[in-house]
Amino acid sequence: MDKLLNQVRQCTLCINELPLSPKPILQASSHSKILIAGQAPGKVTHEKGMPFDDKSGERLRQWLGINKQQFYNDKHFAIVPMGFCYPGKDQYGDRAPIPLCAQTWRKKLLAQLPNVQLTLVLGKYAIDWHLDSKASITELAQQWQTLLQQQLLVLPHPSPRNNRWLKKNVWFEQQVLPQLQQQVQRILAHKCRL
Repeated sequence: MDKLLNQVRQCTLCINELPLSPKPILQASSHSKILIAGQAPGKVTHEKGMPFDDKSGERLRQWLGINKQQFYNDKHFAIVPMGFCYPGKDQYGDRAPIPLCAQTWRKKLLAQLPNVQLTLVLGKYAIDWHLDSKASITELAQQWQTLLQQQLLVLPHPSPRNNRWLKKNVWFEQQVLPQLQQQVQRILAHKCRL
């Protein structure tokens, strides 16, 4: 795993498609118990060099019921987005992750995560990879009980841009988050198999 992570962090395959220099950002260990499959780092994350070290990360940690120390412990959490480098902006916000990143690295990385007991899927591109579903994020998030039995959970992106979605879908915070927090605490309390 260490060798693979070093290779990923030195990757420059998309150098001509990126607005800034390549800076692959991820976190993983063969001991990781929970996989966070997101989109791609934002500009703030690119500048800081740490995944979810922004407002989205604050909300995500709140949803999970954990602190920063737990979150940035790679034995607890693997943070493996669909694209590892900041893809730039378009008229709607951040651009989509560059597909070559997932095509090159994703299967290799996921194969090195034998202890993952829960995968949290954030956003359309991660849904396409992990679920191959045409359902909306709302529809998939509403299927939380079924998906949780498959060790998966679809979450809206924790970005402040989704405040409207959260206000419209109060069931998410009332029903899903308490179950998510219980599941996270149960998983983190158990020792990994390695």
